[in-house]
Amino acid sequence: MSHNISQHFKTSTLLKFALPSIIMMLFMSLYSIIDGVFVSRFVGSQALSALNIVYPVISLLIGLGVMLATGGSALIGKTLGEGHAQKAREYFSLFLVTGFVIGILLAFLGNLLSEDLARLLGANDALIPYSIDYLRTSLLFAPASILQLLFQSYFITASRPKLGLLVTIGAGILNIILDYVFLVPLNLGVQGAALATGFGQLFAAIFGMVYFLVVRKSLYIVVPHFEPKILLKAATNGSSEMVSNLSSAIVTLLFNLIMMHLIGEDGVAAITIILYGQFLFNALYLGFSLGVAPIISYNYGSQNHLELQNIWYICKRFLWLSSSIIVILALFFSETIVSIFVSKTSSIYTLANEGFFIFSINYLFAGFNIFASSLFTALSNGILSALISFMRTFICLVIALLVLPYFLGVLGVWIAVPIAEFITFFIAIYIVKNQSSTYHLSSHHSMIKTTKKPMNG
Repeated sequence: MSHNISQHFKTSTLLKFALPSIIMMLFMSLYSIIDGVFVSRFVGSQALSALNIVYPVISLLIGLGVMLATGGSALIGKTLGEGHAQKAREYFSLFLVTGFVIGILLAFLGNLLSEDLARLLGANDALIPYSIDYLRTSLLFAPASILQLLFQSYFITASRPKLGLLVTIGAGILNIILDYVFLVPLNLGVQGAALATGFGQLFAAIFGMVYFLVVRKSLYIVVPHFEPKILLKAATNGSSEMVSNLSSAIVTLLFNLIMMHLIGEDGVAAITIILYGQFLFNALYLGFSLGVAPIISYNYGSQNHLELQNIWYICKRFLWLSSSIIVILALFFSETIVSIFVSKTSSIYTLANEGFFIFSINYLFAGFNIFASSLFTALSNGILSALISFMRTFICLVIALLVLPYFLGVLGVWIAVPIAEFITFFIAIYIVKNQSSTYHLSSHHSMIKTTKKPMNG
């Protein structure tokens, strides 16, 4: 295994290792946001609302890809840490084939049922044409979308996070350029935005496939063996990420239905802008978790308990500091972010700006919650990972959305996410503390400094 993933980490070296993943996720969220900006500015607020209406389907697609990516990455990293390189390559290849087949099935079914799905998700007659055009075009690229998600994670497991970052940046730049070309001179509307995203995903998928076929280092493509138990294990281990995306789909649907009921299409547009902001700020924690997870998996597989304690201590410090900074940035730049999408004279601007400011409180707690779920995925405990994720993105949030708007109206919508993250924060802390001895985590850095041999608890 490469020295990068098996070395002893200090704060600077761990952050340096995770930095490409952080930048990658920030960049991915940024060019997703740019899609929304182009649609809002050059097609209209109804088209922006339509993008959010069909997002639950896109979220399901992403969830399946991320499930295989994170669950598979943990399994591959653990297998490499145990010294079984060829077996890890077979798992790696099996996950790629499985992801591609799932993508083809989703592309077929999604296009066949696109109108029914759009109406089921709450699109009215004004939003239906936009919703169908965006959904059908997006799902044509479902196989490429899933492969891109897999390669983003597996580049890190293969100790090539910088290459994964460069590929993501390349795909993002292509997406942004094509957004302009398709929406401005060619005037293709929401279909153009979907095409731009799809071609960016296709670029990343083709690059990853060629790289892992040609470059034969720690990980590369081999002839896989069909092993249902391994697929089930990867799916179970990555279930928290799948749960998170399924929950996101349901919660987005609830947001849309509630805002459509309270305000109408302008309400859906406002919540869309706020959720784009959430993509951007949560990307920091998602990227950090993605970058650190293979290191945790490797050290867990090699039973290097001392290094696990060291990594956990560094991660806690990073999370506490970054959460405070993120909240300040979100509050300070709320008006600027909203004004990128809509004019300051728009009624949507006033609504979204008020909501963004209140909504931003959730970032005090979201970072730890996201990382705690990822931590247990990396430790091959998909059940606890899914529990934290399910509480954060579904149970607490759905209850808040069903209750608070009934009594508080739109204010209840804005504070639902902060309250859900706050409650999950304490649940996550309890679970981590309860499991710290099982996984040889330590809250005492002095023990790391003075102990030379791996600790037993």
